[in-house]
Amino acid sequence: MAETSNHQEDGGPKESGKLILKTPKGTRDYNPLEMAIRRTVFKTITDVFHMHGAVEIETPAFELKEILTGKYGEDSKLIYDLEDQGGEKLSLRYDLTVPFARYIAMNKITSIKRFHIARVYRRDNPAMTRGRYREFYQCDFDIAGDYDPMLPDAECVQLVHQVLSKLDLGDFTIKVNHRKILDGLFGACGVPAEKFRTTCSAVDKLDKTPWEDVRKEMVDDKGLDPNVADLIGEYVKLSGGEDLIEKLQADERLKDSEDVQAGLKDMCLLFEYCTLLNCQENLRFEMGLARGLDYYTGVIYEATLQTGQSGEEGSVGSVAGGGRYDNLVGMFDPKKKTIPCVGLSFGIERLFAIHERKNKEVKIRATNTEVYVAAATKGMIQERLKLLAELHGEDIKAESSYKTNPKFLNQLQYAEENGIPWVIVIGESEVNDGVVKLRETATRKEETIKRDQLIQAIKTR
Repeated sequence: MAETSNHQEDGGPKESGKLILKTPKGTRDYNPLEMAIRRTVFKTITDVFHMHGAVEIETPAFELKEILTGKYGEDSKLIYDLEDQGGEKLSLRYDLTVPFARYIAMNKITSIKRFHIARVYRRDNPAMTRGRYREFYQCDFDIAGDYDPMLPDAECVQLVHQVLSKLDLGDFTIKVNHRKILDGLFGACGVPAEKFRTTCSAVDKLDKTPWEDVRKEMVDDKGLDPNVADLIGEYVKLSGGEDLIEKLQADERLKDSEDVQAGLKDMCLLFEYCTLLNCQENLRFEMGLARGLDYYTGVIYEATLQTGQSGEEGSVGSVAGGGRYDNLVGMFDPKKKTIPCVGLSFGIERLFAIHERKNKEVKIRATNTEVYVAAATKGMIQERLKLLAELHGEDIKAESSYKTNPKFLNQLQYAEENGIPWVIVIGESEVNDGVVKLRETATRKEETIKRDQLIQAIKTR
């Protein structure tokens, strides 16, 4: 006798012969009210993107596997590989940056300021309460092209500052560091060049892991000399502003490092430009910020929110991150031609999770309907449909009951429950007199309006 299985042949989970209805691990559904909240967050972000003159692009949800391979360091193990389809090895995109670099190289673009809002996929351990999923949206903004130092980089800081200020989700910090400073620091402290990337990925965990655990990983897993790890520890705990830049410029161990001094020069310029752009208030130079992705070459960013809540629910981690990646496009170009790039990505799911908690008491409606067409008497289906056609023809969002003879009170109740601000009431007497009644849902006040003046009356309201 064959063993009974908890899975159907098509992969659907079964329990005692019944199909279990659930979303896959690390994913979720969004109901109409949740989608309404998401729309407001998306609109805030896209409005800022447009304010900066960005254009929008779209790329496929999956790429050739070789496009994504070797671009994410240790995070490459989180890429979803797909089964061979038609002789192509494919993977779901892990982020929107590598596809963007492929797009630039493929289309021979030399300069573009673009944004891209789309889903990405990571085979990660999800933490749903903190907005960490396996399928989630990213909102990316990138500037590609050969420009003078730190001007595009400062614009990225300004853009993060504007978005988080407009969303009004609490105090935030925009942390910045520089890959050259980190590489120079590792060299000055005695890290072999071949271990720079793995050491960087260990430092990248400092925002979630105590230094003792990071040090243990460096020594036990990465094979660093304990004294070297201790030296690194002295620096990666430092944070500050322009005062820290000056301190590091004068540091005896670092003053002869070309990489460190070049990175600090960039940081001076970044702070100067951010002050002029009025976005320096939340800016912080964090030596412990590493961002483990392999493709970063210059300034790196990470924005975090202080939600003012205690416990797990309040700590949502990073809500935006990015940096400069000058060599990524060259990896795809046949002639290895590089196009300098800098950009950032907003973690929309985390922003949404905080927005949702903050606005629990705010009345948000799922529908955008402006007018509900109601019948006061029977036999009004033809008149209601004529009215709907007229309203839609003027781009007024309107709906009506799907019953030919609905109860009047049920129609008014629907408008109230769904927050529809206006109700047009029509019955036999209104048709005979060539008028309609316009009812304000909130106050329940009604006024009689001539039929040919209805559209103008609604638009003025």
